[in-house]
Amino acid sequence: MSEIAEDYARAHLLDLLERVEAGERFLITRSGRAVAGLVPAGSVASMTARDAVEALRRFGDGRVLGPDLSVRDLIGGGRRG
Repeated sequence: MSEIAEDYARAHLLDLLERVEAGERFLITRSGRAVAGLVPAGSVASMTARDAVEALRRFGDGRVLGPDLSVRDLIGGGRRG
């Protein structure tokens, strides 16, 4: 899946749609973060596990919980003792 910037996708939508019809897939990014996927209709259900994991990794890039929070802190805070 190729990454393309939002402004590029907007300017070249017709060309991208033709390429998607031919089977290509694109990940649209805004400020370096994944915001959408451009994939052939009906192909979402056939996404491979590898593609799904990669999409999740990209989705998490640049996201923070806060200056002093970690996932472990949140998990521990949710447990009742």
